[in-house]
Amino acid sequence: MRKISQREQSIRQNYINEVKKIREAISICRYRAAKLANGETLRLYYSVGKFISLNTRNAKWGSGALKSISNQLQQEMPGLTGFSEGNMRKMRLFYEAWQPVFEPQVESTFSVVPVVEQIELIDFRSTLSNIIRSQGVNELERNENQAITNRSPLSNELDEYDLQAFLKVGFSIHSELIAHTQDLSERWFYIHKAAREFWGFRQFQLQLRNNLYRQQGSMPSNFALTIPDEKQRQVAMQTFKEDNVLDFLVIENPDLVDELNVEEQIVKNVKNFMMSLGGEFAFMGEQYRIIVNGKERKLDLLFYHRRMRCLVAIELKGGEFQPEYAGKLNYYLSALDSLVKLPEENPSIGILLCRDKDNTEVEFTLRDMSKPMGVATYRSTNELPEMYRNALPSDEDLKRLM
Repeated sequence: MRKISQREQSIRQNYINEVKKIREAISICRYRAAKLANGETLRLYYSVGKFISLNTRNAKWGSGALKSISNQLQQEMPGLTGFSEGNMRKMRLFYEAWQPVFEPQVESTFSVVPVVEQIELIDFRSTLSNIIRSQGVNELERNENQAITNRSPLSNELDEYDLQAFLKVGFSIHSELIAHTQDLSERWFYIHKAAREFWGFRQFQLQLRNNLYRQQGSMPSNFALTIPDEKQRQVAMQTFKEDNVLDFLVIENPDLVDELNVEEQIVKNVKNFMMSLGGEFAFMGEQYRIIVNGKERKLDLLFYHRRMRCLVAIELKGGEFQPEYAGKLNYYLSALDSLVKLPEENPSIGILLCRDKDNTEVEFTLRDMSKPMGVATYRSTNELPEMYRNALPSDEDLKRLM
């Protein structure tokens, strides 16, 4: 077998490096193309939805029109997808849900509906009522928090950040959102989260069923007193939920919970667990070793949150919250900040995940703690009433999700 010379090895390595650069360029272009294609799809579906809505509202079309139109389209354009009768109904709902935002000048009561002879593709950007043309990156990042926390449910005003998020989210998510929410601020909340965290349809369904919108910010914590950076504080308060339903968790005896068993199940299903937390987490390890002055301590679970740029320590407890738990977690956070945290990272955050808690007791315990921490509870799906159990994804759904 011929020996490969050093020069040939160098040439091959150069080829590998060049291929990597080309591959990265291809990936970037594909992402941009996909983003543009999604925006064009939404533009088409909104415009077709408007055409369908106005022609059905003014009774120009009969009751079977959509089925006939769908069948005719399939005959004339074999292989066409997305224009079934059901999907065209969704396009009509899509238009009617967002018309007050994108075309507030159109008669929204549909009391007097004109005959529409042709489809005019909407230009979403021309409908912005408050385009911020000269924003820098930092200002856009500030708007990210404002878009989630300060939006009025009755406000139809758009800015550039809203539009960017809207056009990134797929039509299936938009349709599901319209079907299950009425409040405009709630819709914007999920749109911004889905766009920023790159949610797929299954993950969006999971967060919607877990009622993330109303859960966010409800967890008792001392974040307001211990996190000086406003942006990090807002993100922290939006990230953690007070009550966490862990679909993968099996608890045989709710009165006697084995903490190690719960930890093992979370580690085994760590992707699902991070999804239940809302995304943007990286898993760093279980039973994470911290050595202080020669003494070894083990932290149950350690994560890193990309946008907050900080370590997140989670301690699991099999019973009700006890005040002494916070002192131990405070110690862990001090050790992490001194021994593990990088200089450019923000101070670590701690979460006590308990089976139950008394909020008054939690408030008194955390009030004078120096490190940022919160207390949340967790449950398994089999502990929920049957009516709520059926609303959550099945085991098969979660397997497909993995």
